[in-house]
Amino acid sequence: MTMSAPAGERAPYLDKDPRRIAGMFDAIAHRYDQLNRLLSAGLDRRWRRVAVEALELRAGDRVLDVCTGTADLAIAATAGGTPRVTVLGIDFAVEMLQLGLGKLRAAGLDGRIRLARGDAARLPCGSGVMDAVTVGFGIRNVQDTAAGIAEMARVLKPGGRLAILEFGEPRMPGLRALYLWYFRQVLPRIGRRLSRHTDAYAYLPASVSAFLSPDELAALMSRSGFIDIRIDRLAFGVVYLYVARKVDEPRRAD
Repeated sequence: MTMSAPAGERAPYLDKDPRRIAGMFDAIAHRYDQLNRLLSAGLDRRWRRVAVEALELRAGDRVLDVCTGTADLAIAATAGGTPRVTVLGIDFAVEMLQLGLGKLRAAGLDGRIRLARGDAARLPCGSGVMDAVTVGFGIRNVQDTAAGIAEMARVLKPGGRLAILEFGEPRMPGLRALYLWYFRQVLPRIGRRLSRHTDAYAYLPASVSAFLSPDELAALMSRSGFIDIRIDRLAFGVVYLYVARKVDEPRRAD
């Protein structure tokens, strides 16, 4: 789905060249976690817990966290009490990964969570090796969404689970108008002032508005081999959680 940028925004905000996106996130890395907590009123932690719970992780599962950023979702995946869950976090923003590594070391999790630089459209993993894949607010930043979803399907074992958190826009008319005003007018100003980066928090609302609708993303997941697709609206549709399972291998005829 292609939409024009919000009033007052420029089309270049939607340029998703991997080098540009990585540079933008590296530039705001030092304030990224703080801004997430502030701009979500702390709800981002709950959203990640809900996503991890939906995966129903089992002892010994291997999890791949795509677009891991500073590793918040990777950390959440190990916090549910399920023993021996290990996580590989992938991102292409070096500064974000460095901050994430510091958090892992401080929490004593660097033995269970490993971080690596990589591209969501070319995941540095073998095929059929992961029990679960997570993406927290990063799928809309992937230049080729279809390639990213296909890669997640490739690395999952048959029957493996996928959980994607992504921003959306509320449907209720009054709430939608209030939210879009905040999202397009207030949030970019707060983000710009605190992060001291001109484009990053103008890119956020522009990229959300221009991204695939929930039904379109679900259809793309289906075409990539996912089944049992569920879409949950969180916080009245400010955030969507997509949960799915990779199709089992077809049975061979005797």
